Amino acid sequence: MRNTLVTIFATIVVPGIFVFLLPYWILQTTGILPPSQVGAIEVVSILLAVVGAAMVVWVSFAFVSRGKGTPVPVDPPRALVAEGLYRFVRNPMYAGALLILFAESVFFRSAWILLYAAMLWLALHSFTVFVEEPQLERRFGDAYRQYRDRTPRWIPRRPGGSSSRTP
Repeated sequence: MRNTLVTIFATIVVPGIFVFLLPYWILQTTGILPPSQVGAIEVVSILLAVVGAAMVVWVSFAFVSRGKGTPVPVDPPRALVAEGLYRFVRNPMYAGALLILFAESVFFRSAWILLYAAMLWLALHSFTVFVEEPQLERRFGDAYRQYRDRTPRWIPRRPGGSSSRTP
């Protein structure tokens, strides 16, 4: 039960700050207003945001149910999670959050949110490469190395696709 409560908190607060609060601040600072009419582009962007949010929520609870841990670094999963969305890409939580930001940039026609998303991706990529992946390799050894070699880091592909490794 504790893992579930920590995960609910982490799923609402952390992504909430990065994909809702900071973009809201960007919109307020730049004076960008919501579109006056909702057309096809806005509908598609809303759908993309919903998909991104579903990815974040699914991954958060996969950490509890499959990984026996939480998305919080001080209580990480104790088992390697390599199923579900993790079969397609190694960072589905980050990809879901970035998808939300991309959708927001399209919905509001905001290059500033797109720039913020690019900077956040660079920070997440650096963290992933230099901190997270080395820790996962130390914790899970060969199981993680095999997973890493068959699953791309950022650009999803079908499981069982090309075995070339994504740097």
